[in-house]
Amino acid sequence: MAHGGDTSFLALFMQAHLVVQIVMAGLLLASVWSWAIIIEKLFAYRKARVEADRFEQMFWSGQSLEELYGTLSRGNAIATAALFVAAMREWKRSVEGSIRALGGIQMRVEKVMDVTISREMERLDRRLLFLATVGSTAPFVGLFGTVWGIMTSFQAIAASKNTSLAVVAPGIAEALFATALGLLAAIPAVIFYNKFAADSARLGQRLESFADEFSAIVSRQIDVRQPQPQAHPMGQQAIA
Repeated sequence: MAHGGDTSFLALFMQAHLVVQIVMAGLLLASVWSWAIIIEKLFAYRKARVEADRFEQMFWSGQSLEELYGTLSRGNAIATAALFVAAMREWKRSVEGSIRALGGIQMRVEKVMDVTISREMERLDRRLLFLATVGSTAPFVGLFGTVWGIMTSFQAIAASKNTSLAVVAPGIAEALFATALGLLAAIPAVIFYNKFAADSARLGQRLESFADEFSAIVSRQIDVRQPQPQAHPMGQQAIA
């Protein structure tokens, strides 16, 4: 129990029981790591949105897809640009490999886009599970520290046989400090996890929409490149 009326945060930590100190230290570390993830994800999602806007503006500006692919493939494309680069790479490999491969190009391009979407979303969503875990468990961890601290305080009160407020208050303050740290770690984690989950859902829908649009473009290109059936000398169409 704290003595001398010192109720500063450092004094509450130093004078708490060892178990409560471990709980406090863990919650402080979780809070610091949560804020590091939050700051990193704020920049990551903002960069993904900006790059997606920039790419879509270039894509629908009428620029040649070959030129756009050449420009983007030399850099580190992310989000929608990475989806386009992966799809174009598969298209070029299939077309340059064999004209007979046209029949399966669309399926391969769609499969490549699905894999790229999964990879991009996994990259953006990485470490969000930690925020969800902190948001759901930190209050209970803090409550555990509080219960343990109150038990220790009551034991000390029973041993000293002194129930004055000056004796009880510091021990209770130590215990409640653990709950405060739990809430301090949990509240930002929950708020920003929900925000990032919504941002991730919007970006995922954006990638899916572009994949559908590009698949339609590939389908039209296949129809243009597909050899037309030739008329049979006897007046019937030849079967390819």
